[in-house]
Amino acid sequence: MKRGSLVWGGTLLIMTTAMAAAADRDAVERGKKALLGKCYAPPTMTRRAYEEIWKQWGLKEKPVPADYDRLFRQRYGLHEAPYPNDGLPMGLRPAPFLFGLGKGISMDCMVCHGGSIAGRSYVGLGNSTLDYQAFYEEMSAADGREPRTPFRFCNVRGTNEAGSMAVFLLGFREPNLDRRLKRLDLDLHDDLCEDVPAWWLLKKKKTMYHTGGADARSVRSLMQFMMSPLNSADDIKRAEADFKDIRAYLLSLTPPKYPLPIDRTLAAKGEELFRAHCARCHGTYGENWTYPNKIVPIDQIGTDRRRFDGITRKFGDYYAKSWFNEDYPIRETAGYQAPPLDGIWATAPYFHNGSAPTVYHVLNSQARPKRFTRSYRTDLDAYDAEKLGWKIDVLTDAPDPRQLPPIEYRKIYDTTQPGRGNGGHTYGDKLSEEERMAVIEYLKTL
Repeated sequence: MKRGSLVWGGTLLIMTTAMAAAADRDAVERGKKALLGKCYAPPTMTRRAYEEIWKQWGLKEKPVPADYDRLFRQRYGLHEAPYPNDGLPMGLRPAPFLFGLGKGISMDCMVCHGGSIAGRSYVGLGNSTLDYQAFYEEMSAADGREPRTPFRFCNVRGTNEAGSMAVFLLGFREPNLDRRLKRLDLDLHDDLCEDVPAWWLLKKKKTMYHTGGADARSVRSLMQFMMSPLNSADDIKRAEADFKDIRAYLLSLTPPKYPLPIDRTLAAKGEELFRAHCARCHGTYGENWTYPNKIVPIDQIGTDRRRFDGITRKFGDYYAKSWFNEDYPIRETAGYQAPPLDGIWATAPYFHNGSAPTVYHVLNSQARPKRFTRSYRTDLDAYDAEKLGWKIDVLTDAPDPRQLPPIEYRKIYDTTQPGRGNGGHTYGDKLSEEERMAVIEYLKTL
């Protein structure tokens, strides 16, 4: 081959690579604009409800405007939007009602996938403070509707019933997404108690969701929340092009850096221990990172199996016939996926059900509390930098739901209740206390 041909071939390869990179950047920007600026579910709540919901809080008068938005966010565990959002928190957005009936408030992905840590809000950080049950009930009451949900949206604050929502909504759809008047029974269980994973982990995964049952390349799997009865089948299908770009944006997200000092000497010892004891399931980190995408069998991992059992084969079989499954089919797995640990410092609490408040509790099963609560603030004063997670108050007595308002009862994590067990994953028990703290110091660097 002539030298000129080699030069031309190399130039063409460079040009093609540059064009592909530019196309990827364009998709990321389109996806960001779509996710943060478009409404994919018609509103079901009025702005009036937002302005008058304080009447549900037992107050005699409305707080001054400077305090009102902050108190709203604190009550329901929502977070300030780091993008223009008409004064609403992440997860809510202004949107027009159908048929020209004015403006309302719609919910979007950031209700669950928008969180805050160390005084800053982040798109893609799981919302570890949300009380979706209280929010939905009280907004409904403020709108003059019955304050009741069709199933439990939240059993303990900071977790949700996202899997149950998918089961519930798919029951109102034919496989081609046409609406059904009568809901199919697809084995709805509303005690799965799911913690929300960070979106920035998706870039490393081949499979997603807690059991690894969905292909991480699937765009349609990301669109299940669009099954609101107010969306037609065509509405959902038309949005697929946007969600291809949204997925590109999700793959561009990176975790926030640990904001406090790190003992680098101790962290180096911790890295050696991590590679020896943890990397087989959770991968290695740095420039030449690895991730095995491992599904650990349920009987081996030993963590609460309610999420594993609660999304049943009956739902899976019907989902497999649906439009959502046509791009990358789902699969049945034997357990839970061991996730990547990038940005782990910011993603407390831990395990698929949020039953371990700190990394220390993940690595020491004997120290895990039976019942605990926390402030549900996300500033550094609420953060346990030593154990890497949330500061907690351990409770000795079982709470009586008859003696507490539901919104207060849901602030208590009781590991004796269905879906909330904190057993299993005893691999850290073999470490000494000094080794355990070294691993924790290393994890601050990820």
